[in-house]
Parts: sequence; structure tokens; C-alpha cells
Amino acid sequence: MEIKVYQVDAFASKVFKGNPAAVCPLQEWLPDSVMQNIAMENNLSETAFYVKEKEGLRIRWFTPAVEVDLCGHATLATAFVLFNREGHTDNKIVFNSRSGLLTVTKSGNQLTLDFPTDTLTPVNAITELEEGLGVKSTATFKGKTDYLVVVENEAQVQQLQPDMKKIAQVKARGVIVTAPGEKVDFVSRFFGPQSGVDEDPVTGSAHTTLTPYWAGVLNKNEFTARQLSARGGELTCRLKGTRVEISGEAQLFLKGTIFID
Repeated sequence: MEIKVYQVDAFASKVFKGNPAAVCPLQEWLPDSVMQNIAMENNLSETAFYVKEKEGLRIRWFTPAVEVDLCGHATLATAFVLFNREGHTDNKIVFNSRSGLLTVTKSGNQLTLDFPTDTLTPVNAITELEEGLGVKSTATFKGKTDYLVVVENEAQVQQLQPDMKKIAQVKARGVIVTAPGEKVDFVSRFFGPQSGVDEDPVTGSAHTTLTPYWAGVLNKNEFTARQLSARGGELTCRLKGTRVEISGEAQLFLKGTIFID
């Protein structure tokens, strides 16, 4: 069996920046174990698979360890592939997914995700998180899949050297750490050792949590954001009721073939 694969740097204006994702167009679904093994072999934070079904395009996302309910950068990467390499002629794509309908629109080089907002619940500071991150939080929230930890300033986010073993003890997909930005509205980092990704370079889905939080703090609905991983990523976010629009560019790094006996 031969499977086409693309690797795309999402939320990046040039290669070697943003968050790399693998994208595999399929004619029909492979067994879950095969898709999980492909994701493990790719060894990127996410591999996306999509199939054209009767109801439309369906997308699924796998880390090297697990299938996840929502992934922003791999959805952006998949839309980039469809728009630029797989013959999608409209400027809008609607994906069916485990998180409902997800829309991606194209305007020049900008791709915009339309995702559901997260629901945040304030919680007490979590000892394992503060010890694992090595920083005191000013506020902590629980979303649908992640914890959101707020700290005082950008330097604290930038200088984090987390203990992944301690963070992995917290039951969640991952942990978002955020603070006000110096040159953008807010900055963040994302740690997900529970999901097989110690640090994700740029996490689109985390901005479904970050955007409504900062909307409440800054009293506005449109934001510039930067994820402070080693690769870095730039995003524009807009809160629209119960949806979040997340915009960025993407760049093709490679196209290849996966061979499976």
C-alpha cells in the first residue's frame, strides 16, 4: 500500500518556523492502529488524515501516542494541502470532525480556522503544575481538555524549563501557560507530555481557550498572539460569540510516499 504524505509548517511565513504537521489524504479509512503507527513513525506533534465521505470531508488527528479531539495547526496544514496541492477550488473548506464542523477559509496567503470556543472553569492552583512549571500562577482554569495557567509576564513564559514528569501526572491533554505580551496581546506555551508531545511549537486549538480568556481580561475581541516555543509562531485570533477565528500562514516542506506492507 502506498499513501501520499505532505509535511507542512503551519502558522509560519517560511519553512523551519511554526508547527510542522503531516497530512495524509486517504481514499478510505485505514485501521486506527495503522494510522496511529503512521503518526508514531512520523514523530511530529500531529498527523492529520482526511477522507472524502458522502457527507463531505472528514478529518482525524493523531499524536505519536493518541488520537485527539481537536487540532488547529494540523487542520490548517490539511486545508493548505487541499487548497494548494489536492485541487480544492473553492476558498472555503468544511471538515466534519469529532469536534463538530470546522471551517477553514482562504484569503491570499492567510488561512482562517473557525473553531468552537473552549469552556473555562476557575480552579485552585494545582501543586503538580506549579512544581512542574517552576512558577507561581496568578490564576488557573480547567478547559475541556487542557489546563490554562496564567503567570505575570512574558519573561516568565519564555524562561520556563518544565519538569515533564511532574506535568504528565496532571490528568489532561496538556497545559497552556500564558501571560500578557510585550509586543503582542498575549503569549503562550503548550506542554503535553500526557499526549506524547512534551512541547508543541504552535497550538491552534489552545487558542480556543486563550482567546475567550483574554477577551474577558482585555475587554476586546481581536488579538495578536505569539507562541514562544523554540520555532515560534504568529497568530491572529478573533472571538465571535461561541466561535474563535484563528488565522495564519502555512508553508510546504515536503511531499512523499508512505509504504505499508
